Amino acid sequence: MNGTTPPRVLLVDDSRPMLAALQRLLTPAFNVVGEARDGSEGVELARALAPDVVVLDVMMPRESGIEAARQILASGVGPAIVMLTVIDDPVIVAAALQTGALGYVLKARAGTDLEPAIRAALAGQTMLSPALVTALATARGTA
Repeated sequence: MNGTTPPRVLLVDDSRPMLAALQRLLTPAFNVVGEARDGSEGVELARALAPDVVVLDVMMPRESGIEAARQILASGVGPAIVMLTVIDDPVIVAAALQTGALGYVLKARAGTDLEPAIRAALAGQTMLSPALVTALATARGTA
């Protein structure tokens, strides 16, 4: 990736309407190089397309986004991972981050949080949806 070429993004979600919405949201800031409808297909496409970032839904048929992230990152030279989901369960968030995902964005906040999360992941930084941070703090009794 260089300064003039948009970062390459792979989208993985089991909802066709969500994939279409994400494609519209991310283009032209990013080059969406592929779409997958489940975790297994996402792993295959990540290996074949070598994107800079993979945006993964957490709950999908055949293989979860967390397991797909684990497999994609297993080689040690994989793309950055950003999870995009409706799930705000602290246990699931922790599991996603433990796989090496650098972003965790709530789908309801994709319009404002997804692009910054992808950019943070490209820089090697972790970003969570701010609404999620508040929910996690409340769950821990620290808010």
